[in-house]
Amino acid sequence: MKYPITLDALEVLDAIARKGSFAAAGNELFRVPSAISYAVQKLEQDLDVVLFRKEGRKAVLTQAGHVLLEQGREILEATERLAAATKKTHSGFEPVFNIAIDSILSFEFIYPLISEFYGVLPDIEINIYEEVLGGSQEAVLANRADLVIGTGTESMPSPGVKYQKIGEIEWLFAVAPGHELAIAPLPLSRQLIEQHRFIVVRDSARNQAAQSRRVFSKRPVLSVPSITEKIHAQCLGLGVGFLPAHRIQAQLGQGQLIALPVENAIPTEAINMAWKTSNKGKVLRWFIGRLSRYDFNIPVLTRD
Repeated sequence: MKYPITLDALEVLDAIARKGSFAAAGNELFRVPSAISYAVQKLEQDLDVVLFRKEGRKAVLTQAGHVLLEQGREILEATERLAAATKKTHSGFEPVFNIAIDSILSFEFIYPLISEFYGVLPDIEINIYEEVLGGSQEAVLANRADLVIGTGTESMPSPGVKYQKIGEIEWLFAVAPGHELAIAPLPLSRQLIEQHRFIVVRDSARNQAAQSRRVFSKRPVLSVPSITEKIHAQCLGLGVGFLPAHRIQAQLGQGQLIALPVENAIPTEAINMAWKTSNKGKVLRWFIGRLSRYDFNIPVLTRD
């Protein structure tokens, strides 16, 4: 099938609209005015529309011309992006790079790294988004993410996925100061904890059964989308639950939360970054290299 609208015709149309005349467009495109006129006439004949009208010495777009120019510029820009992406891919750089960060981590650590990366390769598109529990594992397996940061390790790690430890998390059972568990005998027994509402973070997995961890309650839970919201809800006394120690230092210091010892305390948990071993992209290698040297400084609190 032959299409009347070519990239060359769109470039001519764009130059005329910007420069205001066929002659000025010809100068920009290094063509004689007659070649510009011919390109416009042919396009008008093929589409059976009028694209320009004369107003003195100026060429002014008709309504049809405006529609063609507006969408034509999108095509020209997309073509430039496609050419750049093709060159980057040929050179080993992924044109688009997706990073998933598990909700267990705050996002502050990633922005200085991205700023450093933009200083080297400013034209790579980077997408950052949050995953929770099984969603973190699924993100790398389903190719939603090129790199996942903060995920645990499955009991049976998936073939073709590389896990690299980046830190350890200590889980603290925390309640608001006004919660009745705040004055209960310590250490808290599981039987006592089970009588209270837990706040849980929803698993972001899309294609597998949702997971839940560190939930002892027999009551209906309050489900929230992220660790950030879980912390907020527990500070308001809406429920109880285990929280990562490094995420609630401010709340503990300000008295918004109280950490309580429990029987059979939750052990520390290793967290990792993960990626597919088949991915040889240079952007992935860059981030792995920087994160391998990055001090996540996830504090593990000592118990008395």
